[in-house]
Amino acid sequence: MMRSGRKLRAIGLLLGALCLVAWPMAAARAQTAASTADIIEKLAVEAESDIDLAALRQQAADRIKARADAQPQKRPPIAPQLSKLPQIRFDVVFDQDSSLIRPASYQTIGSIADALTDPKTRPYRYLIVDHVESAGRRDHNLILSQRRAESIRDVLVNTFKVSPKRLQALGLGEEQLQDINRPASPANARVQIIAIGKFETAEPAKPATPAAQKGPAAAKKKKR
Repeated sequence: MMRSGRKLRAIGLLLGALCLVAWPMAAARAQTAASTADIIEKLAVEAESDIDLAALRQQAADRIKARADAQPQKRPPIAPQLSKLPQIRFDVVFDQDSSLIRPASYQTIGSIADALTDPKTRPYRYLIVDHVESAGRRDHNLILSQRRAESIRDVLVNTFKVSPKRLQALGLGEEQLQDINRPASPANARVQIIAIGKFETAEPAKPATPAAQKGPAAAKKKKR
């Protein structure tokens, strides 16, 4: 009886330990699911935008080259229209002064990929916009920011299989600070995914009808 009681206690302790391990995992899954649902709700919105990405990149480069708006607090946003579109903001951790995404951020990008491949968001196109806090050279930050935006897009496309035709990338460096009162704040390095319009798929060419195909041949046979 004593041995039997000890076995039951051991089994009870083991089950308790398994429950303690399983509960945080279940909670984490629930949290990820809720986060994905929230992303879908914010991004599954039709929004048309005529943003010219090449023009925005050139405008940012020209402003830096001209050394205009040297003080970050007085720097007007390059593309204020972006703030009016449906979007989410999130954090991605990169290696220092690099576009290499750290493994810890893949879970965040994975949740976004889950949202972007949901049937509710699949009909739409999105713009990935990367920002950098005000530190170091502005021209370097602009280039780094563009590479980081492209790196996030590459992970969504190559790792998580989001259609490349639905995603575009834009780096604004420190030219559109998200917390203009604190230029060096990490808040200025957040990434945006912005809904920019409907994803138009090309309609397949319609094959010729059997009647149209047989018409000329049938006419020739009749003449003979």
